[in-house]
Amino acid sequence: MNPNKALWEKGDFTKIAESMRNSGSELVAKLGITKGMKVLDLGCGDGTTAIPAAKLGANVLGVDIAENLVKAGNARAKAEGLTNISFQEGDATDLHELNDQQFDLVVTIFGAMFAPRPHDVARELVRVTRPGGRIVMGNWIPGDPTLVAQILKISSAYTPPPPEGFVSPMLWGVEEQVIERFAAAGVAKENISFSKETFNFEYSTPPAELVAKFRQYYGPTMNAFEAAEKNGKAEELHRELEDLFIKQNKSGNNETSFIPATFLKVTVTKR
Repeated sequence: MNPNKALWEKGDFTKIAESMRNSGSELVAKLGITKGMKVLDLGCGDGTTAIPAAKLGANVLGVDIAENLVKAGNARAKAEGLTNISFQEGDATDLHELNDQQFDLVVTIFGAMFAPRPHDVARELVRVTRPGGRIVMGNWIPGDPTLVAQILKISSAYTPPPPEGFVSPMLWGVEEQVIERFAAAGVAKENISFSKETFNFEYSTPPAELVAKFRQYYGPTMNAFEAAEKNGKAEELHRELEDLFIKQNKSGNNETSFIPATFLKVTVTKR
């Protein structure tokens, strides 16, 4: 089994994605999507950004490495009555099933950043984008004080060191790394722009219940707890995460969760 596929088929990411719907729609609304535009959403999950793009009239293909998320995305599209979107399995490092220069817009929000071999990812993103088209990535930022970077930082302290040759997905949140990777794929530095933006995790229950969702359903956090349990430190990890979620909750009360997370938005124009 592909380790990346196993990671994202673990648990059920749809339970986390439920807290990401509003920000997903808000992000897509700013992308200038027009009716008939051909859009690829790579690492799409169950459609947090793909489905809003289809609702704006784009013809959308969602691609994800996890079979369960592809099934969930197709089910969501059917339930919404959308006929201009489909989901299929695929690997961001090798999109051999997709033609060159096929899409007007390629979107990957916290998706392709988790694939191994980042230079292969950049090459494939560029290859499937038509000349004049755009690539938009949303990437978490290493060391950022907000939610997701801190979840991953805390979790890493409880897990064994990664294998030799491992490249941290968080390096997609470093501008110099992004420029270097796309340069190797033939994109000039002046055709890449960056902005720091906010993605909100919204949940109708207290932060402690959102922590429980991550522990039960989010692959990276599940792995961290499995490692922590072997060392008798699972409850210590749980307390650290609860403290983080509670401190960062901006909902104004203890009964609901509204937790912002800063990310690096990358926009690449293919000339």
